[in-house]
Parts: sequence; structure tokens; C-alpha cells
Amino acid sequence: MRRFATIFALAAGRKGGEAALEVLLAETAPRSPAEIAATPDDRLLAEMTWRIFCAGFSSQAIEGKWPGFEAAFDRRPARLRLHERCALRRADQGTIRNGAKIRSVQVNAAFLVDLAEKHGSAARFFADWPDSDHVGLLDLLKKRASHLGGDSAGRFLRVIGKPAFIARPDVVAALIREGVLERPPGGKRDLAAIQAAFNRWAAESGRDLTSISRVLAMSIGEQGHGAPH
Repeated sequence: MRRFATIFALAAGRKGGEAALEVLLAETAPRSPAEIAATPDDRLLAEMTWRIFCAGFSSQAIEGKWPGFEAAFDRRPARLRLHERCALRRADQGTIRNGAKIRSVQVNAAFLVDLAEKHGSAARFFADWPDSDHVGLLDLLKKRASHLGGDSAGRFLRVIGKPAFIARPDVVAALIREGVLERPPGGKRDLAAIQAAFNRWAAESGRDLTSISRVLAMSIGEQGHGAPH
């Protein structure tokens, strides 16, 4: 496993230099814990819902229906938890008719309300969670939220400004190249190895999980190419 500076130099060589790479990383810069904590909990539910419904549907279709989503769920997680039948009936009429995904919104609303009752707000809970245990947060979302396993959880966290790594194929390829993994991750031991590597690189570089993840991704592939991560 090489030092992060070496991996950063490799990615910079593929993306047109260090300055160009820094511009790309700035596009997904995380928010501060204070900014995350200030996010209204209904916006967390909205971001969860957007990601869940975009899986299997085009983002254009979801965008066209989005006013119906906002109206159906009243933009208040607590209200949705208390008035489940009414909310689900209106959601079925005004959004996209997918029963499992509509029910996931109610489950996630209840999850956020529970966090808010224990921590002051759900946003505060996410803001305070240590980045050094990112895999623990992913596990929590997988177990207690609905339809937020795998990449969906990481993408949700990134969009609310929480640093996150996502085990996309290019990131996994880089981790295998660096000797962190022998094969694509398949369990808690592999995730623990990924977390340990990211923690070491974060300590070396002072960079966040999102930036490290993207640098790994951009260190893979042909020079100047590769999908954004």
C-alpha cells in the first residue's frame, strides 16, 4: 500500500496535472459538520427518497413527479410517520406507483424521527458521526433505513455533504492494486480493511473520504479519461 501522495500524483498525471485534479475534487467538496447539522430533517428524507426512486427510473421522470412527492409526504417526517395510510394513498396517486419504494419513504421517515428524538435532529446525528467509522454508518443505514444499502447509502451521504467513499469498480480496482484488497469486497473484513486504508491516507494527506475515494477512482484507466466518481 503506497503513500497517498504517490496515488495523488498518479491521478494528477491522468487528469492533466495537480491543479486540474484539485478543480475536479472541489466539485464534490464535503460540507462542514455545522452545515450538515443545519440541514432540515425533511430535506434528508427528500434526498433519501430521490435516490431510492431514481434506482430503476430515469432522473427526468422523478424530477417531473417531484412536486407530487413533496405534496404527498408533507415535507415532514414526523407527520408521515403518524399518518402512514393517508400519506401512502396520496403518494400512490401523485407520484410513481411502486409500493415497495413508497413504503420505504415511511420507514425512512420513522428512522429520521427516531434519530431526531435521540439527538436533537437527524442531521445532527449524521454530522457528528466520525468519518473514521464510515463503514459503521453504512451498516446502520443498511439495517435501519430502507433501500439504502451499497452505493445508495454512500451517494445519499455525499449529497448531504457527509464525506463518504463508494466502492465503485474503479475504486475497488485501485484498492486491489494497492494491496488493500485481493478481490472485490465481500464482507465486513474487507470493509474494515478499506476503512483502515482510508483512515491512514486521511491522516497522511489531511483529505476527506470523498476526495480520497475520487482520487483512487481517477488513478485508474487511460490518461485523461474515466467517468467522474
